[in-house]
Amino acid sequence: MLEVRQLKIFRAVARTGSYSAAARHLGYTQPAISQQIKAMERSLGTSLVTRSGHQLQLTEAGEALCRHAATVLGSLDAAEAEIRALTELRAGKVRLAAFPSACAALVPKAIARTQAAGPGVKVALIEAEPPEAIAKVRAGECEIALVFDYPDGRVPDSESTCDAGSPDLSDLSVRTLCTDRLRVLLPPRHRLAGTARTAPVHLGELTGEKWIAGCPQCRGHLIDACAEAGFHPDIAFSTENLGAVVGLVAEGLGVALATELALAGLPAGAPVRSLPVEPVMERRILAVTLPKLDGVPVVHTVIGELQAIAPMLESAVIRAS
Repeated sequence: MLEVRQLKIFRAVARTGSYSAAARHLGYTQPAISQQIKAMERSLGTSLVTRSGHQLQLTEAGEALCRHAATVLGSLDAAEAEIRALTELRAGKVRLAAFPSACAALVPKAIARTQAAGPGVKVALIEAEPPEAIAKVRAGECEIALVFDYPDGRVPDSESTCDAGSPDLSDLSVRTLCTDRLRVLLPPRHRLAGTARTAPVHLGELTGEKWIAGCPQCRGHLIDACAEAGFHPDIAFSTENLGAVVGLVAEGLGVALATELALAGLPAGAPVRSLPVEPVMERRILAVTLPKLDGVPVVHTVIGELQAIAPMLESAVIRAS
């Protein structure tokens, strides 16, 4: 079995045409080079070089070995370069699964910053609700999942309300990115939407309003929160499209709740008023990966960018409201 070191020595001999020149190039002695070539010939059972005057020439077998050595050593060089690039954050691919509102606001900025820092880094985006995203990480279908949970640690099930049980995340590496609070969206001319108002709106002040609800789990949270405030919401419309929610609110067809992260994805000048709400309702935004991937430089960098950007988006929403 030939060794990589022997292939490098043989390639140097083939390129320089002498043992002495190859020895100088590689930092060996001339006898050491000669001994290695003879060892290769014994291993292969054939001559690889012949001497013509003061110049070495390759035999037919030597020519064949030289071609294969170039391919093998070229592949090894490419592998080493790729590993160095991955280690030094110059290259690599990360698959990121994220829920819709994160896809609209948080993820694009994180991808842009990651790829600006390392043009060889590629981030593939998959839209998925928390349970599906977590399953994809465990199945090896993505490296990072962006999910959310509630103060008691419950990660919602996409088909149920806030009473859903929480999947066990103890086998995963979990990083908290930020706390995502809910805000109430009001029509511009609403009685509570005065431009001077900055105080929170208590849910009880919205008794009798028409409501726009979101996905099943968000609808469940709305119903539970309103029940605690002493009334049942009159849900006139249901849509998971935030743009549609904003349009309905802007036309005075109802009020709605939306998270700060979701609102960060809206274009500037959205025709609604956004105010804090009481009682405070919030969720945590989490980045989840497998423990064995947590130390991979590209994964670590993407999560770091997500951690850096998430608080900025929260502050931007509050300042713009």
